[in-house]
Amino acid sequence: MNTYHVIPTDGVPIKAWTRGVPVGDAAEQQLRNIASLPFIHKHVAAMPDVHWGLGATVGSVIPCSKAIIPAAVGVDIGCGMMAVRTTLTSHQLPESLAGLRSAIEKAVPHGRTASGKARNDRGAWGTPPDAIADVWKNHPFQQGTLEQGLEQVIAKHPTLRRANSLHHLGTLGTGNHFIEVCLDETDRVWIMLHSGSRGIGNRIGSYFIELAKKEMERFFISLPDANLSYFPEGTKHFSDYVKAVSWAQTFAQANRQVMMKAVLDVMSDMFTGFEVSDTAVNCHHNYVAREEHFGAKVWVTRKGAVRAGKGEFGIIPGSMGERSFIVRGKGNPQSFCSCSHGAGRAMSRNDAKKRFTLADHVLATEGVECRKDANVIDETPMAYKDIDAVMSAQHDLVDIVHTLKQVVCVKG
Repeated sequence: MNTYHVIPTDGVPIKAWTRGVPVGDAAEQQLRNIASLPFIHKHVAAMPDVHWGLGATVGSVIPCSKAIIPAAVGVDIGCGMMAVRTTLTSHQLPESLAGLRSAIEKAVPHGRTASGKARNDRGAWGTPPDAIADVWKNHPFQQGTLEQGLEQVIAKHPTLRRANSLHHLGTLGTGNHFIEVCLDETDRVWIMLHSGSRGIGNRIGSYFIELAKKEMERFFISLPDANLSYFPEGTKHFSDYVKAVSWAQTFAQANRQVMMKAVLDVMSDMFTGFEVSDTAVNCHHNYVAREEHFGAKVWVTRKGAVRAGKGEFGIIPGSMGERSFIVRGKGNPQSFCSCSHGAGRAMSRNDAKKRFTLADHVLATEGVECRKDANVIDETPMAYKDIDAVMSAQHDLVDIVHTLKQVVCVKG
């Protein structure tokens, strides 16, 4: 039985999996704006973690016929999750996890300095290690490598050369990006991480968003929101954007793989005789892909949503002090085979900082080895929706395979 309800609009309908979870007025208006566009295929799908976002609504699935909206994909192109299960159990972890957290923080650059310049930024490589340079030169992208693919994009759009790329490969970033050590329902240890395409993805996204806006102005196209500016298929910048965004999504996936290897190397140094028993998934939740839905090939943008095709694995993280879930998709066509990408923010970062104290955050993250300072209050669990309500609202989209509870959390 489908659990969505339909929000009527002047354009295509909005099918929303939001029963029992709050949806802000600003987010609903953003969804209505998207639904009014003439190239939306069938309907817009809103996931239970839906909330207002810069450019387009976070937690939305936007199927477009012969067009792509760059701001709907956003600037954290290819942001997503990776998780692996190990043969370790909680009994093999030390009583104090501070050393493990510190070792992970040393192995993976995270956060950033005020300037953000690569050679002085603590969140980037000053001189990339040989292993990072090797991935950069050899990781496949289309008919070449990551390095070659970016050079092809830059050849047409030279200003993109100024973005951090190699220096950000294998680095975490800031905000809600994290690395966690978790325990599942059988007491097995998992490593889970969340990151995207870093500086280069941000530059690619921002650059093409502005190009799309200029194209709308050039052709006198009026939109309910300038951030819904789009590239139609066959126009000047469409194919360039498809190649650039595909490259950034490949970079993001490689970035997660490199970080995961670094964390597993730390674990190998600290714990003898453990193995990785299986990989849950390495999935995007901010991306665009060409897929077939309702008998047509369309460009599907998942802005804060995970593909949940029948039998496909995904990851739905909670917040710093809440549970996360490894899920298996049910392939529900009404959601365009999608599910939520997390709990979803219940309030803005500024509101969270005003509403909660450091003492509130310390209490909410009790039992988790993580940062407990004023600079992460905007990421405190209370700033997010109730993950149980979010999961209940989408029971027709995914099955829960594993339930994870973090014991270590590294934040940028």
